[in-house]
Amino acid sequence: MRYSILDPTGNITALVEDAVPVGDQPKVAAWIMKRHPDVEQVGFMGLAASSRGGRDVQASLRMAGGEFCGNASMCAASLYASRTGWSGHAVWLEVSGASEAVCVTLSGDERDGFETSIQMPAARDVRLERLTWQRAAAEVPVVHLEGISHVILEPSSPFFELRHDRVEAEHAIRNWCDSMGLDGLGLMFVEGEALTHKTLTPLVYIPGSDTVFWERSCASGSAAVGMHFLTKTKAPVDLRLQEPGGTLRVEGDPTDSYITLHGHVRIVKKG
Repeated sequence: MRYSILDPTGNITALVEDAVPVGDQPKVAAWIMKRHPDVEQVGFMGLAASSRGGRDVQASLRMAGGEFCGNASMCAASLYASRTGWSGHAVWLEVSGASEAVCVTLSGDERDGFETSIQMPAARDVRLERLTWQRAAAEVPVVHLEGISHVILEPSSPFFELRHDRVEAEHAIRNWCDSMGLDGLGLMFVEGEALTHKTLTPLVYIPGSDTVFWERSCASGSAAVGMHFLTKTKAPVDLRLQEPGGTLRVEGDPTDSYITLHGHVRIVKKG
């Protein structure tokens, strides 16, 4: 089986280019992650051109759990550019969990890595929801994206202490995801006083692939943090998030509903 391994800000991603039936993808993903313990997620990529919503797309990407993943989308665009010698400025992708085609812009090359930007799909909703765990109950901001939702947890939340108890946090995220009936859920632990620089620790659970990871970076979670602060401040956001694997930058304006995310992708192993 041909697959490549890429590093988008530490969120190590494997992309399979051979055709795999959807029902077998979680099993194949588990096999790859067992062989490569540093791999946090697996996507299945097609290089055939097609059309999505009237837009010509160069490649397709389906995550093993059917979720949307911004980091994997940036990886897919980078691998496409490497495979085809693509010299254009933008690669359009059909991605699981996104109803519209996704655009990734990129520069650089395979040797030094690709500088990438992606316009993340707009949030379906940003609202406060009441969650309970053990003896604690509180309203917390939840950003619902297509294919995945994220709970934003700042130090003032009673649930922020879950960041320091990984076993308990993993129980909580499974419980909340199941109770809300979601395709995927992230807990985004956000710290820092400045509105331009913060620290982000992401935990993500995907029921479809039965994976729970303390990710080294999370693109959709980073975008959700940006959307949260857009809603909270009603002002433009240009935020650098220091994550365990490096820095992701998110920017957006309250006059539109999109967040642009900037990151770096390096090809580690080319299948």
